[in-house]
Amino acid sequence: MAKVDYSKPLKEEYQRLFDACIIREDKNEEVENLLSKIEINQDRYVAIENDLGIPWYYIAVVHNMESSLNFNKHLHNGDPLTDRTFHVPAGRPKSGEPPFTWEESAVDALKLRRLYKWQDWSLPGVLYNLEGYNGWGYRMYHSHVLSPYLWSFSNQYSSGKYVADGRWSDTAVSKQAGAAVLLRRMAEKGAIEFIKSIEVGPEAPVPLIRYSSEEKSNQAEELQMFLNRLPGIYVKIDGYPGEKTSDAFKQVTGYYLHGDPRNES
Repeated sequence: MAKVDYSKPLKEEYQRLFDACIIREDKNEEVENLLSKIEINQDRYVAIENDLGIPWYYIAVVHNMESSLNFNKHLHNGDPLTDRTFHVPAGRPKSGEPPFTWEESAVDALKLRRLYKWQDWSLPGVLYNLEGYNGWGYRMYHSHVLSPYLWSFSNQYSSGKYVADGRWSDTAVSKQAGAAVLLRRMAEKGAIEFIKSIEVGPEAPVPLIRYSSEEKSNQAEELQMFLNRLPGIYVKIDGYPGEKTSDAFKQVTGYYLHGDPRNES
């Protein structure tokens, strides 16, 4: 299957979807149970990270998606470790003799996809490689549905999935927690922190809110609404992030808004 380019619009899409991701309330308990299992075995994922330089949490959520966190199955596709894989990719690992350890299989699966050569492990880079691990069929042939491999159990997904290789159903619903959803909950709990983007120049990330008395934005209005909920802060909710809003922001964070000239004094 053709590969989707890792472009600026795609990076922005991943960031936007992740920022707006809300885990469905009826799935909270299941998500928490999965994260507890991941936490118990975190050292095993970290050992692979130390070997290949791939974030442990990426490995962990792939392990859940492909093998339901079962350490007796191949990371490639969930086939049993008692033999080489028989589903795609078949015949892995090529070297060594079964039964394989989970670590042997995991290293082979990740090297097969050349993930140890990937450099951008920012949030968009993580989500790009997760979607690619499952394949680009949703994005290329059913773009009205966001991949459940990433977004199942969240407000970003309701129905639509491949029920078998090449067989699509608009009404089928994934019963598996999406990888991005697990990462979102990890981030909410402070269990992980994504690597900052290494982009520079015109590709550099732009703050959502910049100091301005002339440019109005919905984000600035939301910030003003939030600031007004804090004791002793009263700012006009008009969407213009000017001096008064910047003053209130400094009262809360210790810094003026980005672009406020007083930051440089």
